[in-house]
Amino acid sequence: MSAARITVWSDDDCRRVHEATLRVLSETGIDVRYPPALEVFAAAAGRVDGTRVRLDAAVVDKALASAPRTWTVRSRGRDEALELRNGNTYFGTGSDCLYYRDPDTGERRRVRAADIEEMAALCEQLPHLDFVMSMGLPEDAPLAVDDLSAVAAMLAGTRKPLMVATRNGGVVKAVKDMCAAAGAADSFMIYAMPAPPLMHDRDGLTKLAACAEHEVPIIWAAAPNAGSTGPRSIAGTAVVGNAETLAGLVYHQQIRPGAPFVFGVGVGAMDMRTAVDAYTTPESPLGQAAQEDLCRWYGLPSFNYAAMSDSKTIDEQFALEYGLTAMAGALPRGTLVHDVGYLESGLQSSCESIVFGNAAIGWAKAFMAEVPTDDEALAVGEITEVGPGGNFLARKYTRRHARDFWYDELFDHAVYDRWNAGGRTTMLDRVRARVAELRGARAFTLDPEARARVAAIMAAAGTEREA
Repeated sequence: MSAARITVWSDDDCRRVHEATLRVLSETGIDVRYPPALEVFAAAAGRVDGTRVRLDAAVVDKALASAPRTWTVRSRGRDEALELRNGNTYFGTGSDCLYYRDPDTGERRRVRAADIEEMAALCEQLPHLDFVMSMGLPEDAPLAVDDLSAVAAMLAGTRKPLMVATRNGGVVKAVKDMCAAAGAADSFMIYAMPAPPLMHDRDGLTKLAACAEHEVPIIWAAAPNAGSTGPRSIAGTAVVGNAETLAGLVYHQQIRPGAPFVFGVGVGAMDMRTAVDAYTTPESPLGQAAQEDLCRWYGLPSFNYAAMSDSKTIDEQFALEYGLTAMAGALPRGTLVHDVGYLESGLQSSCESIVFGNAAIGWAKAFMAEVPTDDEALAVGEITEVGPGGNFLARKYTRRHARDFWYDELFDHAVYDRWNAGGRTTMLDRVRARVAELRGARAFTLDPEARARVAAIMAAAGTEREA
């Protein structure tokens, strides 16, 4: 592929990491804190001793061989779909922030269901966001259905594919029914995580099982942190995460061989001065880029991070971190790249940060474009016709390819006098104006009948969960 990419680990490096992971799985093993899952691991030829499960290389190899290399996730009423395979890259927002920066008041407050719908409606209109996550956990929803309330809000605001974070696997079927009522049952994925280091709990394991049973793509995203839940090294922390992910894959494929599985990467890098799991220190995206090489070596679709900030507000740190992480997240070419729009180390969301993130991802996508060297691109005939001292500006070739190059109205490239005459706007001024424009003209609203069906399914699932 004649295009830019980051490569950190060679095939030999990947083999060494894999072999180290196999030693951990075989000798140390993982703790499984859900008794029914122990039976599944035993059936997969795992060695079970109490809650400890050890897995030999042959068990892992079998699971890797059975996982599909491609899977399709549809949209609802849009002529587009995600083809989940290693080599394709899609971007989306993040999930479950506790706080929201109110676009009208600037207040940092708890997230409400209406905020999730509004952010989803914003994403519906942003061209570089390919899938949508909730960006919030709604404070005003009943506890029995707070995760499903976020799904209902997203379905009301967007037709793009969803990535959903439920509390456990008990509501996966309800989410599928809700998406079917809104237009397409196969238009969502489930996001789940093991418990580092080297533990699997009931919530994560029931998600793995339910997704396997219903053939819903599961993103199994380990997130060990260097120095706390992983050793203080990038490679060592990656081995912990890889062991957790491969163990989840064994369990998932034992339940239904060939069910869709997305390999989540995650290397945290705690700031030892503050004890905060910082999202944007260089070691974190570097470790994730290395793990993307491992996913490519396995041949599985992957899950990564991009365009987020540890800043508490939209300031200079925010802008720098968004630019850096947009590129650091894009160039490893993961399949599903999420958390676009995050502030405050994943605790805060906002409309402004989503719009800014969309622009940053647009720049990154343009940088990821193929740079061909065919006859049309080399343009030798065009160069010859114009010749020394000529000008290409008025040429048909230039007009034909003018729109091949990136442009975004949020970025100012004018001379000073034009910028001054146009109101001296900053990037943040333009972002806020764009947010106001998009909020005032929704592109999609779920029709009332479908919305009522979604609400009824949610209520029934909540009643069952409380019983």
